[in-house]
Amino acid sequence: MSVVTPPAASTHAATMYDVARLAGVSHQTVSRVLNDEPGTRPATRERVRAAITTLGYRRNPAATALASRRSHRLGALVTGMLESGPSKFIDGAATAARQAGYVLDIVSLDHTGRDTTQATDLLDQHDLAGVVVLAPSDQVHDALAGWQARVPVLVATALEDDHTDPDGHTGNTTATRVALEHLLGLGHTRITLVSGPEHWASAAARTRAYHGTMAAHDHPSLPVIPGDWSARSGYDAGLTLDPATTTAVLAANDQMALGVIRALSERGVPVPEAISVIGIDDIPEAGYFLPPLTTVRLDFHGYGHHAITTLLRTIDPEGGRLTPPPELPRLVVRASTAPALDPPATVTARVPG
Repeated sequence: MSVVTPPAASTHAATMYDVARLAGVSHQTVSRVLNDEPGTRPATRERVRAAITTLGYRRNPAATALASRRSHRLGALVTGMLESGPSKFIDGAATAARQAGYVLDIVSLDHTGRDTTQATDLLDQHDLAGVVVLAPSDQVHDALAGWQARVPVLVATALEDDHTDPDGHTGNTTATRVALEHLLGLGHTRITLVSGPEHWASAAARTRAYHGTMAAHDHPSLPVIPGDWSARSGYDAGLTLDPATTTAVLAANDQMALGVIRALSERGVPVPEAISVIGIDDIPEAGYFLPPLTTVRLDFHGYGHHAITTLLRTIDPEGGRLTPPPELPRLVVRASTAPALDPPATVTARVPG
């Protein structure tokens, strides 16, 4: 193993030329080692890397971009930043961008798509290498249809992309099926869905999966109660549930499940003794609901990370590196679900108000 003796202390940040001098090679060789290009002998690579470590050399993204005429900034158009899923998606995307030496500029969108032109004009004014779009609503998709972007654009509807389970189901479909099969396995056949807003792709996918899974198990679907992802909409749904006709509830996200549980509690309908409740997402607070919420965990962070690395592969097919696909949806069993009673429990629910 070669040993590199550090030079005298210097007040300036180490450059590629400093590394080359210390390692006794040309700066072109240092560049090849940094870029993992072939053609450099192992002993030389080891000497260059030792020099990099000794000097504490760090690549300058601005200088690299100038030399390659490539920007190291990415744009992100995002809807629903206040929702748990989109915020985790962007966190994963920002992490992947940073690890690849890029800065991620985030521009938020209204779910109606009314401000899409203003947002895309803003991104067009900047020197970006590419853009990732998390646009879960139909309105935003329609508004983006006419955008003639100057750089590669990856439209990621989070879990409705090309990420599937071994049976070919997308993330939203799999999550819904896993949740329902848990309830069916507990003996529940009268399961009500509290859905997300119908103009969101993920909500529509979960509703379709609800009907499809119930039909596949030869059980009828119950009337779907519409929600809007908020705990308030789940609460309103919980006020209408009848323990005589519903033994379990699938809420399309955890926040709505929280509202359902609160409403049932106020009405004197015990969870899970009279009605089981399950959510989707596994937000950080899910384990602290009363009772703790059974839910299906989705790897939003992984989807965001994978979206950025996929975009970078589009920008630079030779230089980008794909990460492993996101984790498959996973059931997290807690205390809000229990076996169905046969016959169903008789509960005198209090009338709200």
